[in-house]
Amino acid sequence: MRDEAQALLAANHSFYSAFAEGDVGRMENLWAEDVNVACSHPGAGPLHGRSVVMQTWNEILQSGGAPGIHADDAKAVLLGEAGFVTCMECIGDARLVATNVFVRESGRWRMVHHQAGAES
Repeated sequence: MRDEAQALLAANHSFYSAFAEGDVGRMENLWAEDVNVACSHPGAGPLHGRSVVMQTWNEILQSGGAPGIHADDAKAVLLGEAGFVTCMECIGDARLVATNVFVRESGRWRMVHHQAGAES
């Protein structure tokens, strides 16, 4: 169980690394392909479907202004073939609360949902 939790946290770390580095290819590879996905960017409504979600990530990452972002206080919860990570997104002095949901797909953790919003 500990190894799976570490693998889930590693997938979450890979998401934030791809985000910070503006790596579109890595971001595409992190998101699930065999199940429906969704994403809610801060200040925006929910997006559904891989093509729409990936289009927004491509726009964000190719804008040339990928933020210096990292996750703090990440905690993994395993639910069989699914799991989620809660964490704080740190962008400069700003902190957002984030939840990232993953499923096991092709033997590895792949993202199915990301949501970040203001800390209350």
